[in-house]
Amino acid sequence: MGAAGPLLVERAGAGASIAVVTLDCPEALNAIDDALLRALHAAFDEIEADDEVRGVVLTGAGDRAFSTGMDLKERAGFSDEELRSQRARIVGLISRVHDLPVATIAAVEGFALAGGFELALACDLIVASPEAVFGLPEVKVGIFPGGGSTQTLTWLVGPARARDVILTGRRLSAAEAEAWGVVARVVEPGTARDAAVALAESIAEGSPLGIRQAKAAIRGAHRALVEGLAAENELYEVVLTSEDRVEGFRAFAEKRKPRFRGR
Repeated sequence: MGAAGPLLVERAGAGASIAVVTLDCPEALNAIDDALLRALHAAFDEIEADDEVRGVVLTGAGDRAFSTGMDLKERAGFSDEELRSQRARIVGLISRVHDLPVATIAAVEGFALAGGFELALACDLIVASPEAVFGLPEVKVGIFPGGGSTQTLTWLVGPARARDVILTGRRLSAAEAEAWGVVARVVEPGTARDAAVALAESIAEGSPLGIRQAKAAIRGAHRALVEGLAAENELYEVVLTSEDRVEGFRAFAEKRKPRFRGR
């Protein structure tokens, strides 16, 4: 493990049993372009094949952002087919994080927005700095959150609060996210990564089989997740090919207010 272009994969903790995956594009607020998305898949190929990994911490380089989501400037130039192909990689990555048999912890400093927030939500736990900010602003650019959060956020906070966040695109402070049960722990500024590694180590002291089965049992409390994600994917196809999506991405790239027409 090591540097993989825009990604850094390290081992930490006692016995180097914790894999720390760092989105390493701080100048771009760790926005996820296609190169980073492919690097994440390659990293999880290694993690899934390594029986010595007992926990995973996912974080972003720098103190400004965990990740601000998918790189919309890049996506604005994609064809519909390129968007569909990339979307398959996004959905696949979210599923891989959900399905890992070891504990997964997102360590958030700064912004966790859009797909960045969805990636954090795919983890078992979120550890955050007091300055962390969470949000799903996709409706502002002609789409809606399509990386699982219509299901995972609703499961965590209930339909009313999920609608409050998703339909308005507003942001949540770390304190509000903790009060709602989205964030497990708020820690001192600059310590989210170390706190997440320590938490992962603590969990890894338990039985690997017990942890794997407990994760499956907890997920079983949300038994409609697979069906919900499939429905989300079908609904997302409508916005993916819409005029509003084209306008929203273009407006974002041109730094102007979008002119949506509802089609």
